[in-house]
Amino acid sequence: EENGHQNKRLKSDADEEDAEDQNKKSPKRKIVLLMAYSGKGYHGMQRNNRSSQFKTIEDDLVSALVQSGCIPENHGEDMKKMSFQRCARTDKGVSAAGQIVSLKVRLIDDILEKINNHLPSHIRILGLKRVTGGFNSKNKCDARTYSYMLPTFAFAHKDHEVQEELYRLDRETLERVNKLLACYKGTHNFHNFTSQKGPRDPSAKRYIMEMYCGEPFVRENMEFAVIKVKGQSFMMHQIRKMIGLVIAIVKGYAAESIMERSWGEEKVDVPKAPGLGLVLEKVHFEKYNRRFGNDGLHEPLEWTEEEEKIAVFKEQYIYPTIINTEREEKSMANWLNTLPIHDFNSSAVEMQTNNKNSKKSSDLEASDGCGDDSD
Repeated sequence: EENGHQNKRLKSDADEEDAEDQNKKSPKRKIVLLMAYSGKGYHGMQRNNRSSQFKTIEDDLVSALVQSGCIPENHGEDMKKMSFQRCARTDKGVSAAGQIVSLKVRLIDDILEKINNHLPSHIRILGLKRVTGGFNSKNKCDARTYSYMLPTFAFAHKDHEVQEELYRLDRETLERVNKLLACYKGTHNFHNFTSQKGPRDPSAKRYIMEMYCGEPFVRENMEFAVIKVKGQSFMMHQIRKMIGLVIAIVKGYAAESIMERSWGEEKVDVPKAPGLGLVLEKVHFEKYNRRFGNDGLHEPLEWTEEEEKIAVFKEQYIYPTIINTEREEKSMANWLNTLPIHDFNSSAVEMQTNNKNSKKSSDLEASDGCGDDSD
């Protein structure tokens, strides 16, 4: 028995020495990881140290990093120790095809394979690149592109009886949707499109580079379309509210003039579309790439070689989850039923108490376009 214990002790000592040798061979380096994940069943990307009952994508990622030997266990407990930063803090249920995280790891052999071996199949690390020591994926990101996949019956007018599976989006409605989405381009005050930001908070101003809805397509007998939006950065729920307001206008619940009003100082009731269809598509590092991408030491943060892997992941995990969940749980259909509850004239009603006459004239004069507020 004593010999058995002695052998075990010698073996564990040898294992520790091997681990130390491995650590010396693989010093810590600053890298970025290209991540794809299906967000269903998760409470967003960012880890919540105060509450472990809400599972996040980072919980699974950190666990895989520790188990694969990329980071020591104490770095998993305190993520600041590995200088961890995610590019975008996706909300509950939101998926990603091109999330980027930056961190310091040991560059062990077959690192991607080892990390992925400890991750569920709906979370994948698709790429890795070395970056400068001071790189921070959140601060160095110039822009983010999101997509939002939704069934097209969301755009059917409220006065028309619609069979969800039979509905097909006509050209005229698609053009109207795109005209409204284009109104968001430029710099606007989006305080009504998030919570806990006042109208005079400078951080509520955001710059949108492009926003449009693509051609509809049919999957499993239901027609879908994908809205793409590229902006410098987005606040919590901002994109879902931007889309929610356009749906409310196209369906006939709200006047087009509400969009212009929502960028003003008054409080406007803006509905928030379901999180299910939202996907972080891509993050952009143009400034970093210009400065360091061709310096001979670092690669540009572009992922052309990984594009096929990204497309395959979306087809396997993201799109089927959105389509099947929509069919089973009817998240869009149920949300559309809540639109009549919203009071799209609430702020106008408040004004009415102050001056009933001016309310009537302001309604008549309100613009039905989107103004010319470009950055």
